[in-house]
Amino acid sequence: MKLRVTVLGAGFGGLELSTLLSEALGDRLELTLIDQNDAFFFGFSKLDVLFGRKPADAVKIPYSTLLKPGLTFHRETVTAIDPVTRTVTTQCNRYEADVLVVALGADYDIAATPGLAEWGNEYYSFSGAEKLRDILPGFTKGHAVVGVCNAPFKCPPAPSEGALMLHDYLVSRGVRDACTITLVIPFGSPIPPSPDSSKALLKAFEERNIRFIPQRKVSSIRKLTSAAGTTKLAVLDDGTQLPCDLFLGIPQHVAPDVVLQSGLAENGWIPVDRTRLRTKYPNVYAIGDVTSVGTPKAGVFAEGAAKIAAASIIAAFNGSDDPAPYTGSGSCYIEFGKGTVARVDVDFFSGPKPVGIHYDASADLTRDKVNFGTSRKARWFGI
Repeated sequence: MKLRVTVLGAGFGGLELSTLLSEALGDRLELTLIDQNDAFFFGFSKLDVLFGRKPADAVKIPYSTLLKPGLTFHRETVTAIDPVTRTVTTQCNRYEADVLVVALGADYDIAATPGLAEWGNEYYSFSGAEKLRDILPGFTKGHAVVGVCNAPFKCPPAPSEGALMLHDYLVSRGVRDACTITLVIPFGSPIPPSPDSSKALLKAFEERNIRFIPQRKVSSIRKLTSAAGTTKLAVLDDGTQLPCDLFLGIPQHVAPDVVLQSGLAENGWIPVDRTRLRTKYPNVYAIGDVTSVGTPKAGVFAEGAAKIAAASIIAAFNGSDDPAPYTGSGSCYIEFGKGTVARVDVDFFSGPKPVGIHYDASADLTRDKVNFGTSRKARWFGI
């Protein structure tokens, strides 16, 4: 008997879970992996594209290279999910499964922040990063604001990375002295679970003359026109107005509409048993950014959740004991600029509160980050 599994989403979580099931079950598996895109890219590669370190095509890995026993990939858009019958409908097919795994990530609600589409920019989508890449060369003086529009958001270090990398970019072009950089985030510190990482980032901001505004969100972008000229402002949630000639935004995140319409979501995201990643529906799992499990929305945590969900699926199919529970642990790399990368190792569930261990920025960790990406490419795509 073959186990029929449908996996929605081929990001970190979907790829890791599919790989584990293929390795464990082989010809006993009939896994359908569905994603609306034709290629995978690491989230951090958008910064490489934004600042011109790599061309867009160089960071994408076609799903056509995804060849594993028992796995079939379909590039399709999911239009309906029935968690009761574990039935998925796309624009051209209908799939039924013994086990359904939802790993569709988070979408961006640009319209939730008035003026963002018209007067600002965002770099969390691939197309947004490409657009900003083309805008940046024209920014030679004025005020730049890197701002978070709402929480939660993917990869909590990314706003800090954006500000630090923007500093390096402007320095390399010889225009940094003519520009200001302000970073706005809704947290009290850059990386709340790790005081040491936060201290290191605050020191880096001070050294680079980057203004840091904590515990605030960008609520709108406004453009004012008068006889004196045109002025753009980033308006914060307390009414503060920041001059903003260039806005690099982190847009509001939402679960995909198809998830919200499925009955899986509560309060905007899919609740799961955080020890096994099971939803309230039998044999339906959810992993990664689409859930409210309690870890940051980042690929490494989706990958960790996928390991536990896969082990639970395999154990149930083989009639063996459940695996150890999900600990919510993961490592996040932080670009500090000047060719160096730091790392923070965070454990969210093992103790009474999240704990983060900081490793200072170094060239060694820069190589470690490269190896992180290379190892996943080899594991998931065989390249």
